Amino acid sequence: MHLIVLLGEALLNTPVTTVLFDLDGTLIDSLPDLAESGAALLESYGLTPLAPESVRAMIGDGARKLVGRLLIAAGDTGPIDRDEALERFLAFYTPRAALKTRLFPGVKATLQTLVENGIACAICTNKPAEAARLIVEKLGLSPLIDAIGGGDSFSVRKPDPGHVIETLRLMGRPVSGAAMIGDHRNDMLAARDAGLPGIFAAWGYGDASMSRDATAIARRIEDVPPLLEKVTAL
Repeated sequence: MHLIVLLGEALLNTPVTTVLFDLDGTLIDSLPDLAESGAALLESYGLTPLAPESVRAMIGDGARKLVGRLLIAAGDTGPIDRDEALERFLAFYTPRAALKTRLFPGVKATLQTLVENGIACAICTNKPAEAARLIVEKLGLSPLIDAIGGGDSFSVRKPDPGHVIETLRLMGRPVSGAAMIGDHRNDMLAARDAGLPGIFAAWGYGDASMSRDATAIARRIEDVPPLLEKVTAL
């Protein structure tokens, strides 16, 4: 069952011509590589690694927040320098960002459908841009993605709406006619505050409470194209 919520007449009368996708938990299952890199980080400080399922709920706010959460959950109370820990984590993660990371089922076919229908696609992620580009390239999405707005690409990141707006600017696209797809509250808040529809990716890492500010909920990524039409038609 899909949830459609009316946002605003002017917005919803505009056909969707641009779609911004979150990356982790939306297009890709990156948990294995993030969890293993987190384990390497914790072990390098003599701390006990966390189970992957514990790491899942920590994903979505960028690498710095992830590192802080990993350290706190493993028992560090603050002596470890967070800047140094972030550098150490990225040194572990970036080279292996696509080793075990996989596309969610239906992702490539859905992106191809959107592009064939004249809809431009880009990625708006809190993940560092270098790692995002590596993953997009290795998983064969580069021909379908017009731009990547990473968590370190601009002076702000989601939930700040500026992250959405700047990613659209990279594409040369206006806010009007754009939509955001993601599995985290940050995606829905950034979309809402930028003035565009947000479709919550229910197949991802975020729990149902994170869909509170969504315009629509997609149970599978294959639901996205028809939902975009419904949002436009309201």
